[in-house]
Amino acid sequence: MFNLLRKKNPLTRTIACLTVFLFSITSASAQEARELNLYDHDYKPYFFGISLGLNSSRFHPQMHSRFLQNDSVLVAEPVGKIGFSLGLSATARISNRFQLRFNPQLSFMERDITYQLRHPEDNLTEVTKKVESVLVSFPVQLKMQSDRIGNFRVYMLAGLKADIDLSSNARAKRAEDLIKIKAFDYGPELGVGFNFFFQSFILSPELKFSNGVPNLHSRDANLKYSSVFDKVQSRSIIFTLHIEG
Repeated sequence: MFNLLRKKNPLTRTIACLTVFLFSITSASAQEARELNLYDHDYKPYFFGISLGLNSSRFHPQMHSRFLQNDSVLVAEPVGKIGFSLGLSATARISNRFQLRFNPQLSFMERDITYQLRHPEDNLTEVTKKVESVLVSFPVQLKMQSDRIGNFRVYMLAGLKADIDLSSNARAKRAEDLIKIKAFDYGPELGVGFNFFFQSFILSPELKFSNGVPNLHSRDANLKYSSVFDKVQSRSIIFTLHIEG
């Protein structure tokens, strides 16, 4: 999670620009005298919405104990890429402070691994293997929200997610040039978000950190690109805009 934050990528710049834009809207709106938008929304037993997001995802590998004896691969380093997601949300009110949200999403992501080779391959000593995934995610989250300040509110969330990779290549026969990734993943999620109340909807920018728990790697000791890893887990930073009513 913290490694992702140290990596400079386009998602970080995108989040910064969107944050400045949203707070500019809020500052401008605060200068105008107006009534409370959606004043009765907090008393709804449930409500629905849609989600649009960007994700920066990468693998978190653990090298195999025999990696130092490997005579083909010198370095194997994961590379994060930007993907996008879309989904639906259903939120149930528990109390004035707590809400329970179910937020199924369809995510498109690419997680690459760059290899430094001892012996050139096609006249190259650096090779990047792409792992493209289409994930169906089922996150369940508990939200804890602050008091409402006019048409603004802050919330934090914690939850669990289960992912199914529809493009998993763990059973692929063409294995020589592939990093085999299993289809099922799960793990915890933590995040923070903001509610901006408009006259007919709520816009909620949210930043979330997601860590996978199981080993996704289907290791093959006979393949040079696979044998260097003992364990591979998923790591993601996800920026989402929720539009709720």
